[in-house]
Amino acid sequence: MEKVEHSGVALPPYKLLLSCPSGLSHSQVTVVFDESFDRIPHPDINLENSIAEIWERRTGENPSLFNGKKFRYGGHNLKKGGVLNQEEHVVLHLGLTDYRTFVGTNLNPSWDKFLISSEDDIKQCQHTSSPLGNGAVVETSDRRILVLQRSNKVGEFPGHFVFPGGHPEPQEVGIVSHLYDKDFKASEDIHKKVSQEMFDSIIREVVEEIGVSAASLSDPVFIGISRRELNVRPTAFFFIKCCLHSKEIQHLYSSAEDGYESTELYTVSRDDLEKMTSKMPGCHHGGYALYELMVKAVNNG
Repeated sequence: MEKVEHSGVALPPYKLLLSCPSGLSHSQVTVVFDESFDRIPHPDINLENSIAEIWERRTGENPSLFNGKKFRYGGHNLKKGGVLNQEEHVVLHLGLTDYRTFVGTNLNPSWDKFLISSEDDIKQCQHTSSPLGNGAVVETSDRRILVLQRSNKVGEFPGHFVFPGGHPEPQEVGIVSHLYDKDFKASEDIHKKVSQEMFDSIIREVVEEIGVSAASLSDPVFIGISRRELNVRPTAFFFIKCCLHSKEIQHLYSSAEDGYESTELYTVSRDDLEKMTSKMPGCHHGGYALYELMVKAVNNG
């Protein structure tokens, strides 16, 4: 299990920023995309300058690195159901960041110096890139869970166990900046497109990393957001059912489009899944915790 320390104090590997154990459909998740949720530069100019220095060094070592745009997690509002049969609803606050700033802040060797001492999670991380990743707990027709072992060639947590996932991509919905017509209709259209991308992207990641078809997957349900305490890395998690048997999925995995990112696919029971969490990055360990909360809610239903 990854050891995390902040100011000399040992921390758990993850923090659950948002838990939705009932599972939310696309209609129950909306997005407000706005520059007010962008990163705030740190007042320490030397710390800010280290972002460019680290990126220059990393691209010198690996010229194939690409500075793609990412959605930045800037908080959320959760509206609980129960009043006049209202459904639970969450509004995600997303800004814009990029991979260069992520490498230079969250993955900076001095990443904790970018943090503000605050009980407010959003204020604490206001100077970090904090791109919102995504992950899927995928259940097969024979009730096994899909887990990948990351390749030793990937940048983050090589060799670790992870759920399939990646990031929702701004470019997929035509976003490269905040420069667009900001009248009400245009803003509403952007928010809807980003919300749709949250759900489309996780299906896309599962298809590309596992090799199954989109038609074999159920509509994703959103179960929450976990943050890895090491590097304060947030990830949105979804639960998806696959109508295929685990043995058929193993066969399809051999020709997965993004198979190079992992070395092996495991199809495991719920009990075995728990044993694998000690070798998961904290955000994915937290994804398992969100899944367990969902299972318990269903069982207590």
